[in-house]
Amino acid sequence: MSKQQFLAENQLEGETYAGLILGKNSDPDYHLFLRPEKPEKPLSWPAAMEWAKSIGYELPTRQDQSLLFANCQPEFEKAWYWSCEQYAHSDVYACMQDFKYGGQYGNHKSYEYRARAVRRVYLEQS
Repeated sequence: MSKQQFLAENQLEGETYAGLILGKNSDPDYHLFLRPEKPEKPLSWPAAMEWAKSIGYELPTRQDQSLLFANCQPEFEKAWYWSCEQYAHSDVYACMQDFKYGGQYGNHKSYEYRARAVRRVYLEQS
């Protein structure tokens, strides 16, 4: 299937195609689509998670955010954005991505940062 045909069959109106996320052993795992919706203002991590869920989507993972930074940077303000992942060293922190310089970090979940939602189209496993 060509990329054009894949997008015609899978991309929803308004979405931006970010690319393919690789899984174990660098095998293709899923295609990532960025939704056009965004909250009007920065949100705490719990509020950002709830916002994404309320529109039927999810916050991106850290791996998703790296791909979004590489392929969709113009779709983001030069600011920090929440991921869906909690920080490994403390459950009161969550991970985020800087869309100005590309760094990833963790901060307290009560702090307010921007959020964007994504949709994943998983590949069939044989």
